[in-house]
Amino acid sequence: MQKRKLGKGSLEVSAIGYGCMGLSSAYGPPVSREDGIKVIRAAFDRGVTFFDTAEAYGPFSNEELVGEAVAPFRQQVVIATKFGFDIDSKTGQRRGGVNSRPEHIRQVVEEMLMRLKVESIDLLYQHRVDPEVPIEDVAATLKELIAQGKVKYYGLSEAAAKTIRRAHAVHPVTAVQSEYSLWTRDVENNGVLAACEELDIGFVAFTPLGAGFLTGKINTQTTFDKTDFRNISPRFSSEARGANQAVVDLLKKIAEKKRGTPAQIALAWLLAQKPWIAPIPGTTKLHRLEENLGAANIQLTTDDLREINDAVARIEIQGERLPEAVLKMIDR
Repeated sequence: MQKRKLGKGSLEVSAIGYGCMGLSSAYGPPVSREDGIKVIRAAFDRGVTFFDTAEAYGPFSNEELVGEAVAPFRQQVVIATKFGFDIDSKTGQRRGGVNSRPEHIRQVVEEMLMRLKVESIDLLYQHRVDPEVPIEDVAATLKELIAQGKVKYYGLSEAAAKTIRRAHAVHPVTAVQSEYSLWTRDVENNGVLAACEELDIGFVAFTPLGAGFLTGKINTQTTFDKTDFRNISPRFSSEARGANQAVVDLLKKIAEKKRGTPAQIALAWLLAQKPWIAPIPGTTKLHRLEENLGAANIQLTTDDLREINDAVARIEIQGERLPEAVLKMIDR
C-alpha cells in the first residue's frame, strides 16, 4: 500500500484508510467484537495503517474495539478519533447537541486514552464545530494537549473554510475530514479544499463510496435494517436512488474499461484528485475490504478523469446527503 502525508508534519498514512464506524453503529446492528477485530487486523495485514474512530461511535464501544484490535501492532498504525458531541461519560447517553468546552475536551481525552489503550492519540479531530465555543479556544486546548504529549496532531471534521483558517492560526491543523465522493463534492466549491491546499493541510474523505450506493450494490428495491441511518437519509429515498443510478451506471462503464469495480473507480477517482487526500471507506466484510483496497492499483488517466467529470457534471444528484437535523449541526 502506498503512503500519503497529511499536513506539514510527519503524519504518514496508508493511501486508503479504514473507517471503523460501521462496525459499531449507523449501518445496522454492530458486528461482534470477534468479527470487528478480524476485519481491522485483516486491513492491517493488507497494508492499511490509518484507522478512524470516534467516541460517538457506539458511543465508546468503537474506540474500545479499535484499541483492542490494533494492540499487537500499535506502533505501526495511526489512530484517529474525535470529540465534540455532548455524551454522558458514565452512561454513554447522547444528550443531543455538541460540547467543545475546554474542560470537556480535557476530560474526554483522558477517557479516550483509556479506551484506546494508548499513551497518545495520533490524530484528534473536533467532530463538529461548537458554535458556543470560539474555535480559538478549542485550538488552544489542543495545543496544550499536544504539548503534554496526550495528542500528536490536531484535526477538524466538517468545518468551514473560515473556521479552518482561524483554528490554524492558533495551532497547525494537520487534517480536515469531511464527506467527499463523486456524488458529494461540496468541499470543491465551499473553499474547504482550497484552504487545505493553501495551508498545507491533509484531507480525509469519509463516506467515499456514498454510504454504499457507489458500489452498485444498492437499487430502488434495497431494504435496510431498521437501525440503519439510510432509512432517514433523503438521498436514499426510493425516488432519489432511481435518479442517482446514473452515477453508478457511469462508474460501471469506467470499471469495465479499467477491469475494476464501481467501488474501485470511485475510490481511484478520489485518490487522483490530490496527493494529500486519503479516503477512509468502511466495511464489515473481508471481500469488500479487499475490493476497496484494490482501488490503489487502478490508475485513472487524464482522459478517464475528464470523462468521469464531464459525465457527472451532467447528472443532477437528488436528495440531501444527510437528514436536515444533522445538516444543521455542520459548520458553514
